[in-house]
Amino acid sequence: MRACRCRRWKGVCALMLCLMLALHMLVIVLVLWMFPSTCEPVEWPQPQPQNRNLTSESLARSGSSGMANPARQGLVRAADLAKLRALFSHALYTQCSLSSPDDDMLLRVRTQKAEQYDDDQWVSNSKEGHDPIQWNSSTETHPPWLRFHLGISRWQLYQHRDANLPALVEQLSSHRIISAVQKSGGTQLKLVITFSNYGQALFKPMKQGRYDETNVNLYYFSDFERHNAEIAAFHLDRILGFRRVPPVVGRLVNVIKEIKDITTDHKLARTFFNSPVGNTCFYGQCSYYCSTEHAVCGRPRALEGSLAAMLPDLSLAPRRTWRNPWRRSYSRSKLALWEQTPSYCDAVKKTSPYDRGTRLVDLIDMTILDFLQSNMDRHHYETFEIFGNNTFLLHLDNGRAFGRHSKDEPSILTPLVQCC
Repeated sequence: MRACRCRRWKGVCALMLCLMLALHMLVIVLVLWMFPSTCEPVEWPQPQPQNRNLTSESLARSGSSGMANPARQGLVRAADLAKLRALFSHALYTQCSLSSPDDDMLLRVRTQKAEQYDDDQWVSNSKEGHDPIQWNSSTETHPPWLRFHLGISRWQLYQHRDANLPALVEQLSSHRIISAVQKSGGTQLKLVITFSNYGQALFKPMKQGRYDETNVNLYYFSDFERHNAEIAAFHLDRILGFRRVPPVVGRLVNVIKEIKDITTDHKLARTFFNSPVGNTCFYGQCSYYCSTEHAVCGRPRALEGSLAAMLPDLSLAPRRTWRNPWRRSYSRSKLALWEQTPSYCDAVKKTSPYDRGTRLVDLIDMTILDFLQSNMDRHHYETFEIFGNNTFLLHLDNGRAFGRHSKDEPSILTPLVQCC
């Protein structure tokens, strides 16, 4: 009897095992059928030595304590790029996303009759130095920056697999610069760069070595902004699938030819000088760190910095600024209310706009991004007005992130801890 029972149980177990394997195979077939990986891989432009973007040799020179061997530095950078390409070739990143409805797009092309120009017609000063651009309803003829603006939707700045992204990155890293003026506002020096195809970018110059960490004796609000933090924040935001940071690249800019000689900002031009070792420096005008003691300098004229794609003009796409409920006190002695009240989130949940929609969970998403990059400087955030409360949060201004790679700041996750 026992032998019969054992044989019977063995038969049942074998049958169950076969059923489980069949179910697994069925699930795999259904997943492959429902989510086919049919998207064409995006071909990223290969950096060329003649471009003024950051080559392996320039990377080795710019860091204060980087690897001394340029060849080894180039191999490390190539390996990092290969890892990034391998990551974005994963099945989670290669799914085709559905196109957004017209009502969910930030901007739309308004068709109109083309103006007729004579060959001998004069060109206005605003068009001097610009490349000829065909302004029509066909997106194929639009420059990359305009395609980027037209691709912004209610939920993201660019598509999951955006074919325009490599062209935009190439424009930021190598396109001809025809103007550079200082951006008004802000606490540190920033420039608005204009390209020959009418595109613009926000330039943040390198103020300290790429591998320099934040001084342990400095408060979060006294730290320098880092150009490479903006670059890393863009890639981290993209890896997490948020797509809420405008594309950012690194670039070497000629301080004389691409800033001083072409700027129309007289206040900026007056701040240029030569350092004792012959480097060309400038400091501009801003609330903090704009003086001869905190000048940014070329080596001797090549200045490294980050270039971030500009969002549409505020006259076309107004943005609303919101105060972060978990904003820090920006004081050496005072604590913010959320630091003293464990139940602080209960009050936030009852306050507009966090009492409905996805605003609170979007804020927690931004908190997770800030924790991963150690950004304690998120005092405000912005949204596009046209979408109201039903839209994503822009993850702008990440210059004070990545200050210390060996130390985490758990207090950044307070919204997640208090609300979940």
